[in-house]
Amino acid sequence: MATTLRFSLPGLTTSLGLLFMAGAAALLLAAPVRRPAAPTFPLPQTAIVPAVTMLHRLDGEYSRAGRPVDPPRVAINIREPLEIMRYQVSAADYARCVAEGACRRLDKPAPRGDLPVTGVSHSDAADYAAWLSRETGAAWRLPTDREWAHAAGSRLIDDARGLDADAYNPARRWLADYEREANRKAASDPAPRRVGSFGANEHGVYDIAGNVWEWTQTCLRRVAQDAAGRTTSESSNCGIYIVEGQHRAPMTFFIRNPKAGGCSVATPPDNLGFRLVRERSWRDRLPANFSRLLPA
Repeated sequence: MATTLRFSLPGLTTSLGLLFMAGAAALLLAAPVRRPAAPTFPLPQTAIVPAVTMLHRLDGEYSRAGRPVDPPRVAINIREPLEIMRYQVSAADYARCVAEGACRRLDKPAPRGDLPVTGVSHSDAADYAAWLSRETGAAWRLPTDREWAHAAGSRLIDDARGLDADAYNPARRWLADYEREANRKAASDPAPRRVGSFGANEHGVYDIAGNVWEWTQTCLRRVAQDAAGRTTSESSNCGIYIVEGQHRAPMTFFIRNPKAGGCSVATPPDNLGFRLVRERSWRDRLPANFSRLLPA
């Protein structure tokens, strides 16, 4: 008994389209990956911080009914593991970028290469990230404020005042601010120490919340709320970025010396430095079993 095959034009078109897409995907996966020549310097050591849901105090300057309040603390879902440098970028690391002509010279270079690089602006950090990405073939960038807090783990310092319930008593808030700033000044220890001196946290990330504050890529936000806590307006200023350390501080992108001002609120950071996040490539995001089938 003969069987007659009947093809409809839409069905045939769909089948051919799927075959074409499958073939293109196979060619893409089989194509050799072009990588730059191996760099002549040691690659950064990184730590993998697992995905988690964490309580996080949001960044930004908040006001409620016209009076300053602490930003809310909310549950944040970090959906993917974070790969971040174990150590802050060192003076020797940054000097390589300067020698290549890709980074600006520092106003006061560190006397030793094993110290964290300090006296760097947000622009300097972004230039270094672009240079390191070109040299290694991986995508490096500054962390967001949330990513930095995630990597900080138990080293994260919540510097909220905790006076929102009494926000209508400005004297209590002023006294709390005065006491906090006095304690910060008394604890100030600005001389940078050798990389690793402040030890590692539970994720294997070193020197978090030491005496070098770190640039993030998070722009300063200003959020206004009504008396019931509903947001009535929000604005962002991407000429000012959040730096993280023993406390948060907003800093203008070109500032290298935090003591010079640059929109830092209250006690300025002792030093400005940074560490970078390595972006996961599309191959990293594939299921592990499928990744093994791809060419090295």
